[in-house]
Amino acid sequence: MKKTILIVEDELSLSGYLTKELQFEDFDVVVANDGLTAMASYEQHKNDLLLILLDWMLPKLDGMEVLRRIRKHDQVPVIIMTARDYIGDKVAGLDNGADDYITKPFEIEELLARIRVIQRRAENQAEPNQIYQLDDVTLDTKAHRVTCAGEEVQLTHREYDLLQFFLAHPDQVFTRDDLLDQVWGADFLGQQNVVDVYVGYLRNKVDHDNTTPLIKTVRGVGYKLRESIANAN
Repeated sequence: MKKTILIVEDELSLSGYLTKELQFEDFDVVVANDGLTAMASYEQHKNDLLLILLDWMLPKLDGMEVLRRIRKHDQVPVIIMTARDYIGDKVAGLDNGADDYITKPFEIEELLARIRVIQRRAENQAEPNQIYQLDDVTLDTKAHRVTCAGEEVQLTHREYDLLQFFLAHPDQVFTRDDLLDQVWGADFLGQQNVVDVYVGYLRNKVDHDNTTPLIKTVRGVGYKLRESIANAN
């Protein structure tokens, strides 16, 4: 399994601290201290990366621009590190393709918990191929590809995992806590409303043209995917 983490952080004390902690956990670590160096390091190591820890405020090229450039051709997991604790900033990061965010200052245990979620996701992708289909939405686990009405849909890793979980459990109602445990991981330490944010993203990408919604809100409980699904190996 890939074990390399790219840290993009201009605060040398923090990047040094994270490097030591992650190396102690047996990760290989690459560090970039500005946005341009980040892009060069990404190009050099992209085939080995487990994930990128990306600071928002960077010299030369800010974190959002780094993320946008990477997302043009790669879905490597990205965790945004930011001191900006405004929900609008967090949503902006997710909108631009981040898989997760963590607000500074944070405990290393919280970061490691989020990394373990990404590791489990990578392990699950090695499982046998399955193709899920509901109406005009198809998800192919081997190709890690989602199409809607024959057109490929670009999803972040988290959006993909959430859609796959729904497709694997049609017509079952899940609370937000259920979805956090199953998709984000039981050790996820973020806010519960992140589920609502990602359900909204999925609806915008795969559900907006359907007169009968694929992802239904069960008032006072949570969400479910409606039934009538074909699942083939």
